[in-house]
Amino acid sequence: MTQTTEPELTGVRNFRDVGGLPTVDGGQTGHGRLYRSGHLAHATAEDAVFLGSLGLRTVFDFRNAADIRLDGPDIDLPGVQNVNMPLNDPAEGKEFWKLVRDGDIPTLRSLLGDGKAAARMEDSYRAMILGRNAEHSRVLHTLADGGTPALLHCAAGKDRAGLTVALALLAVGVEREAIETDYLASNAQHRRYRVTRGEQAQGGTSPEVMELLSPLFDARASYLGAAFDTIAERWGTVDRYLREALRLSDTARERLRERLLAA
Repeated sequence: MTQTTEPELTGVRNFRDVGGLPTVDGGQTGHGRLYRSGHLAHATAEDAVFLGSLGLRTVFDFRNAADIRLDGPDIDLPGVQNVNMPLNDPAEGKEFWKLVRDGDIPTLRSLLGDGKAAARMEDSYRAMILGRNAEHSRVLHTLADGGTPALLHCAAGKDRAGLTVALALLAVGVEREAIETDYLASNAQHRRYRVTRGEQAQGGTSPEVMELLSPLFDARASYLGAAFDTIAERWGTVDRYLREALRLSDTARERLRERLLAA
């Protein structure tokens, strides 16, 4: 099946259909089964019409309360089950993100410089693998048990949604390189989350400030790699991780394949 043209959504960033990705056994993911994006809070009326045309059954919103206060709740889509499932603690990083928005350049240098920002991102991916098994299990079981077509999103659609989509793809046997390629597609300029800095913040969005912040708003192979390495280090194999950590039985995994792969 040929991939449909990517829609031009006005108020939703980083939207895409996770279809057409090759599996290790020669198959591919089906179109119209699984979508990913940034938040839906700013979707326009035209965006809502398009999203409504997808036949979605489930929308997973991985944002926390602080995210929702910042951008607003998702728009309502008729006939869709909206599931808010925060993938990090609502209070985690509150002061950190305040410094990102308002901090002066010396503070940002000490907080983010010399590889600290990238290391923070890698640590957050490791933490999601080690500490969010119940949430990831619920997502995969919902998809397997008839929750598709589904849309998975967080704020930017890059990290929390990106990792969860990657795990779903891993579970149905998508090639690792294809998973990484889809993940890195969030770096396209039209998909990137808009960096917000306070009007009075020193340095504003100067080149130095943007360089310091860029690891937080990039999708980098090393971030996803940190997650996959954590799976290998803790569980040894993907199969064992899915079975023991995510409680995904062989039967449930086969149902997930039926939901997400092309016939």
